[in-house]
Amino acid sequence: MSEGAYQRLWDSSHVILQELLDQEEPLLQPVPNQKRQSFQYTLSSLYLYYLGLLRRFNTLYDQMVQPQKRRLLRRLLDGVAGRVLELKEEMVRMDLCEHHCLDHVLQDLHLTPADLEVPIPTYFLLEQSNVLQERGLMLAEILSRMEPVSFQENLPSMNRTDAIILLQTAERARQGRLRATFFREIRREEEWDRKMREGGWHKFNQDQAAIIIQKVWKGHLQRKRTQQDRQTEMEFIGMLPVSNPLESLGLRPPTSLREDARRLRQMEKEEEFQLAIVKTQDSLRETEGPSMKEKMKAQIRQWFIECHALTGRFPDYPDESSGGSYLIFSDKTPEQVKTELETQVQGGTKKDEGKSKEKEKEKREKKGREEKTKMGEADTTLRVLPSKFVPLINAGHEEYKNTWKNKHSSAYLSQSFDAETLRLEKRKEMEQEIRIQVDELMRQELKSLRLAVDREEDRPFKAPKKKNGKKAGKKKEKDLTPDRSVSSLFEELVIYSFLKKSMTVALKDFVGDFLYLGSTLSLANKLPMPSLFDMRQNIALYAVLRLGSSDIHSMAPLIRSILLVGPAGTGKKMLVNAVCTETGANLFDLSLANLQGKYSGKAGVSMIVHIVFKVARLLQPSVIWIGNAEKNFYKKVPKEEKEMEPKRIRRDLTKALRLLNPGDRVMLIGTTERPHLAEMRGLCRTYERILFMPRPDYASRYVLWKHMLDAQNVQVTQSLDISSLAKVSDGYTPGHILQAIRLVLTERRILQLSKRPLVASEFLGHLAKLEPVYREEEESLKDWYFKTPLGKKRMQFLKDQEAEEARLANEKKKKRK
Repeated sequence: MSEGAYQRLWDSSHVILQELLDQEEPLLQPVPNQKRQSFQYTLSSLYLYYLGLLRRFNTLYDQMVQPQKRRLLRRLLDGVAGRVLELKEEMVRMDLCEHHCLDHVLQDLHLTPADLEVPIPTYFLLEQSNVLQERGLMLAEILSRMEPVSFQENLPSMNRTDAIILLQTAERARQGRLRATFFREIRREEEWDRKMREGGWHKFNQDQAAIIIQKVWKGHLQRKRTQQDRQTEMEFIGMLPVSNPLESLGLRPPTSLREDARRLRQMEKEEEFQLAIVKTQDSLRETEGPSMKEKMKAQIRQWFIECHALTGRFPDYPDESSGGSYLIFSDKTPEQVKTELETQVQGGTKKDEGKSKEKEKEKREKKGREEKTKMGEADTTLRVLPSKFVPLINAGHEEYKNTWKNKHSSAYLSQSFDAETLRLEKRKEMEQEIRIQVDELMRQELKSLRLAVDREEDRPFKAPKKKNGKKAGKKKEKDLTPDRSVSSLFEELVIYSFLKKSMTVALKDFVGDFLYLGSTLSLANKLPMPSLFDMRQNIALYAVLRLGSSDIHSMAPLIRSILLVGPAGTGKKMLVNAVCTETGANLFDLSLANLQGKYSGKAGVSMIVHIVFKVARLLQPSVIWIGNAEKNFYKKVPKEEKEMEPKRIRRDLTKALRLLNPGDRVMLIGTTERPHLAEMRGLCRTYERILFMPRPDYASRYVLWKHMLDAQNVQVTQSLDISSLAKVSDGYTPGHILQAIRLVLTERRILQLSKRPLVASEFLGHLAKLEPVYREEEESLKDWYFKTPLGKKRMQFLKDQEAEEARLANEKKKKRK
């Protein structure tokens, strides 16, 4: 795409953004509970539109070259991403479920499931590539200094005579097979010669021979052309993956090369812009700085004189925290200043009266709600909570309209910076710097005026009193390692295997299809289970978007921990590695098996938890993984695990999690296959989000088979019935499918693919040897999930909904009678 195309995309994106901002205000108004479905539909459609806008802004920020536009795009990108997270929280609050059935919304808006995919901003990794590279080198250096650990298995020993006999047997068998093949070919040739001698040689003239050759050749060409046409048609309708000749040759497509070229131009223009910033600042300080400083002093002195003439005394100088002399420069007349000074004394009593009235009003509203609930009438209004990101988005949209909308793109063909806009921005920054200096000087001058004119000493500034009750800040954690450097703590964690190198896995590699019949199942009073696509989407929203940007994390709804619950082989550990890959996060392992034999005793556990969380906060972003998370919250510790003390980390872990604040890009992710062994209350208090991962459905299994075969560089042909494989593999997890594929596709079998294509029956034997996930096991996990706080709310809501439907049906029957 050209720069003009990106400019048009930006303009159209702001048209959509204006429409979305217009829809934000009505959502804050309360809606009756009877309109719950329409309210959910509005919320879902707004969420989908913001997702599309996030995809657009991500493309624009990644490819636009002009540095000032990119700064605005960055703010808009983070704002839209934060608004997506807020809407996700609202949808969870409305649906009482972590996954949502949006198939009917997609159909009404003429969108596809691909539009539900959460885009991950490319700057998450690009802008911290140097930091990640240095961290990787540090980790590799520490690992290289460690003694290599041998993991070789103890193979059974064999004496020399038995080994020679085994080799001789294998060699004789090989020679026998070759000899048998050789004699088979000789017999075939002799049989052919005998038939030709008995039947006689048929002689063709030149024309007949030419016709036969043409028939064979034209038939070959037509069959090849028909096969290519069928392949193209199947790719067009989406029945076969699109083949890319450049990728097969190991070459990059031209679009990727153009994108990399634009990123290089971004770096060049950014360097020019940084040099221009320094020059502009120096120029403004030399030319406009002195006059601006004198003008401010004159205005403040005039304010002193006017206030003294009106009130007979000099005013109090505004404190720096309240804005300093910026309050003086606001458009106020001396009369307004006089009234403000007169009402300053009475302000305290009026504020107290207003606060008492507000408290009484809140108490009355609270009593009314309690009376309604006692009488069986629930709160019948639905509304969206005020957003922190909408004002930021609105400010960015206004800046676009005021600065960039009406500027013709032909003026920036070189994509350099706009000098006029830069000068205005730096003039404002310089004005703030000079104001701080002028405020210090004028405070001293005001003190001298009071002594000289009113014989009055300087009145000390009275700081506002702190409110009684709740403390403003949290207690700080005591640092158990104040004398140690970050590098030494980092090295210690690597040596003891608490800090590990994560596997490079992209989130898109966690393959699964969309739940197409979610709304239909909901209407039939059947609770739909989340698909693998829903799991990928939730991980992108709950973990990747929050950990990728400090600006998003500091303002988005705070989530400190996630628990992934599901059978073995569903991809829980893969999702943990994907989060680290997409955000460049460090991976810390606090699993019980990794803690065994290290840092014994209560003091040791407190120390390791402290070190892990300290290093995780200092080297953000970070992911702390706990495998078999149920063991830390056992109801009853098994006898064979009592020596491991599985509960010893529980208290320190919960305490450390509470100390994480907005902006601390540290997340705890636990994985478990047997959550029913854990105490429900403690587990749910530690893990704020619980995501259930069921077995893949038919659509997801079909996509899994295709994706995993493609990953093995196997071209799927029509002889391989993937639909039958997806049907037969019901109950098997993605791990089982991958294991069966690897067992079938050996090196020898891959070499034979050109002559003997794959068939579905080859995988059945290996699948039969694997243990599937039975329905009883999955049902027990579902029953446990519906006992979690969110699951209980969901089940209670469904029961209330069924009771309401039954009541309405009875009323209709009575009316008919």
